[in-house]
Amino acid sequence: MNAPASTADGAAPGSAEAPGVSPWRRFLAIDERENFIAWAQTLTGRLLICLTAITAVASYFPWWESALVVSAAMAAALAPTFRNPILFTATWLAAFLEMGLAENRILKDIAVVMQQEHVTTLSPILLAAAFLLLVMIAAWGSLAMVRRRPKSFLARRPLVALLALEVLLFSLTTIDAMQGLPRVLLWSMLVVLTPYVWFLPYAIVDQRARHASPPLLQLAVLRPFWSPTYLPFGKGAAFLRKKLSKTPREVAITQLKAVKLLLWSNALLALKTAMAWLFEGQMRIPSVEAALDAFLGSQPYPIAFGWSALILSTANYALKIAMWAGLFIGIARLAAYRLPRGCWRPLESRTLMDYFNRFHYYFKELLVDFFFVPTFFAVFRKHPRLRMFFATFMAAGVGNAIWHFTWEIHLLATMGLVGAVETYSSYLFYCVVLATGIGLSQVRANMGIRPSPTFFGRCCSFLFVWSFVVCLHVFGDESRKHTLGERFSFLASLFGVS
Repeated sequence: MNAPASTADGAAPGSAEAPGVSPWRRFLAIDERENFIAWAQTLTGRLLICLTAITAVASYFPWWESALVVSAAMAAALAPTFRNPILFTATWLAAFLEMGLAENRILKDIAVVMQQEHVTTLSPILLAAAFLLLVMIAAWGSLAMVRRRPKSFLARRPLVALLALEVLLFSLTTIDAMQGLPRVLLWSMLVVLTPYVWFLPYAIVDQRARHASPPLLQLAVLRPFWSPTYLPFGKGAAFLRKKLSKTPREVAITQLKAVKLLLWSNALLALKTAMAWLFEGQMRIPSVEAALDAFLGSQPYPIAFGWSALILSTANYALKIAMWAGLFIGIARLAAYRLPRGCWRPLESRTLMDYFNRFHYYFKELLVDFFFVPTFFAVFRKHPRLRMFFATFMAAGVGNAIWHFTWEIHLLATMGLVGAVETYSSYLFYCVVLATGIGLSQVRANMGIRPSPTFFGRCCSFLFVWSFVVCLHVFGDESRKHTLGERFSFLASLFGVS
């Protein structure tokens, strides 16, 4: 499950000066022109890069937050002696400030449980901040323990250990004796810890290496300020060390690439906004959820509208992934990390495996590191094709499902375990079908079976991959409102089957 070569360095192969390169490509290649590279090392150049980046990031975040993250990234790049303290301060300052935002998801989850348990004497903000501090201290302690006991279960199976802790915390919230304030405290710990479950394993694994990163850097990139999500954009400290630009010239090139990527992210945001205005506002194309509701209410949209809704929803989802990946990686590049692109030309995918590699690079990397690799080296060693298929299935299927379930862990508080799993049945089906398709594609690639390189072959490959993705999107959209059977019936109706 390797990334395409183009994602390995975050740039398209070949120089802008190579024969056959378009004028537009040459115009945009500012990171390959010596005069721009030299200018980016001057005070004027750095100030303009900083201001441009803040303006680009402000399309997504408030101005104060945009200025904070961009300034921190620029400071880390230009003051390498103080890089680790700057990154540490920016990461945890951003994390604590996030807890004070009204729209913060963690605060809402805590407030829901406080309302259920009729606990009104505590502040959700103070609870979240207190448990965030506890997570930071516990993370520091766990890294120290792993260095002392590199053969412990936590050191060997960090993700399994952390997921087991999540299960334990949730199980305790269901005990009658733990209702009221104890349940609020347990739930607060659970929701604050959950995002870090996907970052800590990288730090723990790195502690077992011969040349591990210092603890300060590990904590500095534990859900770093450029990646305020559940997904490690940039993986862990070990990966970041390999991608660090060290000379002033390398830093200038990386920051020029950052500006280009941030502007590209804004262009995608503008495209998404324009599509919403045109297709949803002017042409009245419904969302998939609305089309499903109309179908179940015996007032279905015409088949053409149903397909349009499904294609538009798939396109919007793809744009959202590309936009946010460009934003997060762009900020990380400002900090002088030459990170690969998070989404690289998915429309050029010729196989499902290729699509999985291109579409969401860091999600794929997470699944490969903690699901594919451990499985591949543990099972079916005498059956290479079955081994490859099963390891791929564990990553694209099981790992995919677990990550998304933790991402929506708030459903456990509002629906309980049974209700949450019932609403999740459609996405489980999505994971099974997606993993099966990618697994078969991986096995075929290992057997040397490749799509035809002809124009007709490329067209057929494109139609196969994206027909699969669009049809499967019926089961993988982000709503949890409709059952698996209802989604099957809706998809069948698009093919004229009542």
